[in-house]
Amino acid sequence: MRVLIPLPDRDFDVTEVAVPWRELTRAGHQVVFATERAGTRPAADPRLLTGVLFGQLGAADEPRRFYEQLTSAPEFTATVGWSGLDVTGFDGLLLPGGHAPGMRQYLGSAELRDQVRKFWALGRPVGAICHGVLVLARTRDPATGHSVLHGRRTTCLPKYMERTAYLTTAWRLGRYYRTYPAYVEDEVRGALAGPAAQFERGPRELTRRGTATDDSHAFVVEDGTYLSARWPGDAYLFARRYLDLLGRRADA
Repeated sequence: MRVLIPLPDRDFDVTEVAVPWRELTRAGHQVVFATERAGTRPAADPRLLTGVLFGQLGAADEPRRFYEQLTSAPEFTATVGWSGLDVTGFDGLLLPGGHAPGMRQYLGSAELRDQVRKFWALGRPVGAICHGVLVLARTRDPATGHSVLHGRRTTCLPKYMERTAYLTTAWRLGRYYRTYPAYVEDEVRGALAGPAAQFERGPRELTRRGTATDDSHAFVVEDGTYLSARWPGDAYLFARRYLDLLGRRADA
């Protein structure tokens, strides 16, 4: 199957892109990356490759290796443009996150939201992780004026995670962990019809991450053809559950 992964030119999360890409391609699916302008070679947040703060908080070793492999993949250097997309040619859409300033190009794009709205209307698998959920929260259904997430169950980057990362690093990195004045969770909750019932924060976690062999610390929310996750620590479970969604589409 063909899976579309839109990206900003820079600053996306290493793990949230490299792990799903690795799992999807290993399962035999085709991944197509899209940037604002076709042919752009995107780049992950460099701090996540070096550890963010004294070697801490960055991507784990395995996702960093996957990202190194990804940068040599032909689909990573031959990106398509957001405006030229024909979303009907894709079986799935995956929206990764990231928190560094370059993400605003992607999270704030009306052009990208228009394409996401068209794909959402197809009823095919959509996955969003961390800040990527903001793209859906900001995408409006023209028939109702509400976010496409209005009636869905979802998770996203929890406020306590975002606040803790910011307070821990602000003395040195400023607002590096605060992409927007509002917390991600607050904006996503504001897009929901009944946030108390629809928003799922998951088990409280700050450091332990799911891995290729142990998903016990990971958390995702599945609602029909929509799958969401909280942070890079959920990426392996998120990728596997997304593969399940694609499998059910293939069997339909």
